[in-house]
Amino acid sequence: MIKQQLTIQNQRGLHTRAAAKLVDVAKKFQSRIELTYRDRVVDCKSIMGVITLGAQKDHTLDVAVTGDDEQQALAAVAQLINDKFGEE
Repeated sequence: MIKQQLTIQNQRGLHTRAAAKLVDVAKKFQSRIELTYRDRVVDCKSIMGVITLGAQKDHTLDVAVTGDDEQQALAAVAQLINDKFGEE
């Protein structure tokens, strides 16, 4: 298992479109990807789970990845979040 803290940087936070992009990236990997925000843990492959986190700009998520392709999965998730979901 590997973990990393990532900060939401886009203006609108983890809204529906950003959440859908995050789920699409997560589903490309076999690894289990979990997001933790305010003591709430959700599966990153669940659109409803990701949306209900309600993370806004400058909020920090804990990302935990477990599996054979965990390094690649974490790198892809981090890149998407750090690139502001391609919004700005």
